[in-house]
Amino acid sequence: MNQPQKLLFVCTENRMRGPTAEAMYQGFPDYEVKSAGTELSARIPLTQEHVQWADMIFVIEPEHLERLQLEYGDLLSGKNIICLNILDIYRYMEPALIDELKAALRGHVEIPQ
Repeated sequence: MNQPQKLLFVCTENRMRGPTAEAMYQGFPDYEVKSAGTELSARIPLTQEHVQWADMIFVIEPEHLERLQLEYGDLLSGKNIICLNILDIYRYMEPALIDELKAALRGHVEIPQ
């Protein structure tokens, strides 16, 4: 049996986009999923442990990638990092956000139904 792939979703405050992506993958057998935010005020602030844990890192916006590289650049070697380019205009679990996430994730990971 293969080990589940570890996915990390990084957004700003870890309140809407990252947690929605995390919720989409809860109970999905091929993945372990976490989300975190780049701001210290985030619901779950991004840590070195998150970065080390992840096999794949999905940043929601380009500035999240910049922050990740600035703070954890030495830990990113060999990590697959993808920018989803999803604006901060959605509420948690909003159907339009789920549609945006599915479209952006297609081609990178299996998409939950």
